[in-house]
Amino acid sequence: MVKDLKKKTVSGVIWTGMQKFGSTLLTFISTIVLARLLTPEDYGYIGMLTIFLAISLTFIDGGFGSALIQKKRPTHEDYSTIFYWNLGLSIFLYFTLFFAAPYIARFYGLPLLCKILRVQGLVLIVNAIRIVQTNQLRKQLRFKKIATVDVSVAAFSLAVTIFLAWKGFGVWALVVQQLLVSVLTTAIYWITGHWLPLPYFSKQSFKELFNFGGYILLSNLLNTFCNNIQGLLIGKLYAARTMGYYSKARSMESLASNFISNVIDQVSYPVLAEAQNDIEAMRRMLKKFIGVLAFFTFPIMSLLILLAKPLFLILYTERWLNSVPFFQILCFAGMAICLQGINYYAVAAIGKSNVMFRATIVKRGFGLMLVVLGLYFWGLNGLLLGVVMSSYIIYIVNAYLVHKHIRYTLIQQLFDLLPIIVVTCISGIVAYAVGRMIPLHLYLVAVIQAVVFIAIYLSLSTILKLSAFADSYEILKGILKKFF
Repeated sequence: MVKDLKKKTVSGVIWTGMQKFGSTLLTFISTIVLARLLTPEDYGYIGMLTIFLAISLTFIDGGFGSALIQKKRPTHEDYSTIFYWNLGLSIFLYFTLFFAAPYIARFYGLPLLCKILRVQGLVLIVNAIRIVQTNQLRKQLRFKKIATVDVSVAAFSLAVTIFLAWKGFGVWALVVQQLLVSVLTTAIYWITGHWLPLPYFSKQSFKELFNFGGYILLSNLLNTFCNNIQGLLIGKLYAARTMGYYSKARSMESLASNFISNVIDQVSYPVLAEAQNDIEAMRRMLKKFIGVLAFFTFPIMSLLILLAKPLFLILYTERWLNSVPFFQILCFAGMAICLQGINYYAVAAIGKSNVMFRATIVKRGFGLMLVVLGLYFWGLNGLLLGVVMSSYIIYIVNAYLVHKHIRYTLIQQLFDLLPIIVVTCISGIVAYAVGRMIPLHLYLVAVIQAVVFIAIYLSLSTILKLSAFADSYEILKGILKKFF
């Protein structure tokens, strides 16, 4: 079983990695092109509404997606029950947002937000129709299909969005992009899939899944609210342009910090859930997952902090330079964010949703206090500092839960991460010093710093024989084997 699970894990990582690479590449192209066609205000409008849609989408999933994956053998009745629940709740939430839209627009003092929210909100219903199919594919570890559909839809949607932005549709180009992705993905899953819901709703099935999913729902709601509260505060207290700068910085940081972590999280949860009765096997897998995550993400975030200014100039032009300080601060948070999910899902995999909810109240309550106090005393920079501190607190709490329930102690986890942290710091310090000593053009200095950083990082990883380096090499070798 363990050997078969390892094979499925590697395959899942490879296909999810391909999906994430394709999606990230398309998003990267999108941000470069659209940053020249759209204004910071356009991105600011979308950023102001993110919290309302994110909370609604969290409600719709209701933690039942996690419950279906965590359950060893979910039945057709289970899937059908959750399908009807998702659909009914999505319709209710859409009309709630529809009638609340004028008041939300008035809150921000921007009448245009009313129309945007009413159209954008349709993704709630469309996404609800496909949640069951997505969870079935994840449960069955069929990441190849997910990768193929997601990348194909993203490419087509991007082409349409760029055309609309070029034609002067402004913020509506971004709204259409979200709708297209939802509609096309849902249509493909239903046309190519073989699953149809049973014609009834099972109260017994709902109750059973809610016993686990209910706590996940509450945890996810609190996480979603706290992750998006910055947008609400910035949108209310500052101009749409400032919100646009923040949105661009955050999307760029998320693109980098979540690139590897989303791959690992998507694969690790169903795999760890499958091995939930073997704590020792879970501990070994978790150690490898965390090592690979840190090995890739820590140097990426450090390089981005180092090269932020030339990067934004090349990709987005001088129009977006005000995003650079926001981006650099958020990258420090990204190092902790990349490790939050894997620890969170490990505890969820063994069914400890009630424990997770109690921990979420503590860590998110404390984090929210730091963000609000930072904003009150030091303005926007204080808010971002609160975000960074909150990210590390959340990681430590999640790691403590793993320490308590899976016996991979917090000290041991930090000790395993220490060599990667040291190698990353040495590489960053040397690359920074080299950049300060060379009186060349900004872009040329950035290239030299990147080369120096990567060379030192890989050399030290080889000399010190980091286990995470060996595990990462095995995964990359598997990806190349798939291609060739």
